[in-house]
Amino acid sequence: MKLLGNMAIEQQELTIAGIRASELVQTYGSPLYVVDQKDLTDRIQTFVTHFSSEKFQTNIVYASKAFTNLYMAQIVAREGLSLDVVSGGELYTAIEAGVDPAKIYFHGNNKLPSELEEAVAAGVGTFVVDNDYEFTWLQEIAEAEGRRIRVLLRVNPGIEAHTHEYIQTTNHDSKFGVSIFDKQTIPFVEQMHHSEWLDFAGFHCHIGSQVFEAESFFKEASEMLAYAKKVEEELGIELNEINLGGGFGVYYTAEDQPFELATFLAQYIQHIETTMEELGIHPEVISIEPGRSLINNSGSTLYTIGGIKETIVGHPYLFVDGGMTDNPRPITYQAKYDAAIATRMKEPIHQTYRVAGKCCESGDVLIKEVDLPKAAPGDLLVIPSTGAYNYSMSSNYNRIPRPAVVFVENGEARVAVKRETYADLLRNDMRMEGGTHVI
Repeated sequence: MKLLGNMAIEQQELTIAGIRASELVQTYGSPLYVVDQKDLTDRIQTFVTHFSSEKFQTNIVYASKAFTNLYMAQIVAREGLSLDVVSGGELYTAIEAGVDPAKIYFHGNNKLPSELEEAVAAGVGTFVVDNDYEFTWLQEIAEAEGRRIRVLLRVNPGIEAHTHEYIQTTNHDSKFGVSIFDKQTIPFVEQMHHSEWLDFAGFHCHIGSQVFEAESFFKEASEMLAYAKKVEEELGIELNEINLGGGFGVYYTAEDQPFELATFLAQYIQHIETTMEELGIHPEVISIEPGRSLINNSGSTLYTIGGIKETIVGHPYLFVDGGMTDNPRPITYQAKYDAAIATRMKEPIHQTYRVAGKCCESGDVLIKEVDLPKAAPGDLLVIPSTGAYNYSMSSNYNRIPRPAVVFVENGEARVAVKRETYADLLRNDMRMEGGTHVI
């Protein structure tokens, strides 16, 4: 297993930010999400430092869907990032955490009228409009509130991103945004530009997630700037902002070859600057929206190994006390992970195991094949690179409580999310009036 961030090995045992894996589980239970806070903030500073230009303002917008809670939103605010939200719940979390509403971008392909009303009332800085229905609703709400609202329009540049089909977002039949090849898009932009209550500032796009080809992002920037130039010339307007989204690939297993962030970001800026000069277009702000690439490699999950089952064919099953409830990505996206026995980090490989969870689903397999030392019940298994889309997509399937989340830094651990209890599972349940009736 590749050591990430502030992981180390001390006397055969994995430590994260100076704390032993066994100590974390003994104190906070298992399964357990662990976030390396120093690695996270270092990664944030890499984006801030290297996605920077003297020719335009740059804006790093954290995509909160990757992982958010009060603690994380406070880190985002403290580090000076903007924040994107896609629901009323994410917005509520951000506001409760003290995020400046002016630095919030509200995304989503089907924002509810109630969510739009909440966002306008909260003073959200930018709405990323997805369609004409939303445009109409937002105009009505803005007029009712007597407040002019800044908006971007989400468009599809039609660039193919080589990634899983479920996380491609810019193909021609995508549910997100409007196509730049649709003849109705420029008239729609003109309508937005002339709106009394909406301040049309520019465009947003996103080509997909877990993309490893730098050229895909360069092509996206070229296409979006060229389209912005076309719109400016046809409508006689100047655009303030182009938001290029995120999707930068990260490491999960040796099959993944992500680019080195600092180098890529500097090249990205250079490409954008050169393209702007060639086209003669000068938006004031260029934004990007990293989510997974900020948080994913800072997170790990610790499990306790239960039974080990030898089957007639195939690899022996190694059962853990979590599964698809705390990590639905393998069953959803066929995602692959690495793993290690956290207390036997330097022992020789014994055999290939299949890591399975405790849910009543044959598909509840976290890792189909992983080479490990000889495992025994009670050992701790660590699966790294679980910071993004694990906690945020977790569930209570089979009435399994969600794990706790702890942030670790310089030998100290802080609980960011308490472990759920059985009582938490019943919190919103209602009993039958008059008790149980036997028929």
